[in-house]
Amino acid sequence: MNHLVAVTGGPGSGKTTLVDHLAGLGYGSTAEAGRAVIRDQRRIGGHGLAWRDDVLFAELMLAWDMRSHREAAGHDGLVVCDRGVPDTVGYLMLRGLPVPEHVWEAARRFRYHRTAFAAPPWPEIFTGDTERHQSQEEAERTFEAMCEAYPACGYELVVLPRGPVAERARFLLEHVLSLQ
Repeated sequence: MNHLVAVTGGPGSGKTTLVDHLAGLGYGSTAEAGRAVIRDQRRIGGHGLAWRDDVLFAELMLAWDMRSHREAAGHDGLVVCDRGVPDTVGYLMLRGLPVPEHVWEAARRFRYHRTAFAAPPWPEIFTGDTERHQSQEEAERTFEAMCEAYPACGYELVVLPRGPVAERARFLLEHVLSLQ
């Protein structure tokens, strides 16, 4: 799946802004599972929220990302994914929970470009909102967990530079195109 590129990192580090920018340039994109799950679970009064049931939240994110992967795999051209299946591995690691074999199996089966990109913590742009309850400290721990999870799932991780979104997009595209 060389045309699916995962962008990971902690919350509030500019991942979604980058993915949206690239989508505006005509590249395919996928939505972040965590935000979508939180919106849906709140809408129905569900328990699959990180602050209510970590394991259920992880399972719902995994299901979302597997579905997003299947849909994105059918697109022609580059698709930039706002997180990916290995993020569930990282989330479970972050929470100190065991990673079940079926989650590892999903990470083996639902593959992305061998190079994934990690947005580092960026205190100057970090803000909370109705779906992002994490502190800056937890955002940093999330980044560290993803930097452990992606290589554990067989990916090379490249840290994105901080800077204007157009520069970040150019950096990502140059790396991906040079590796093909």
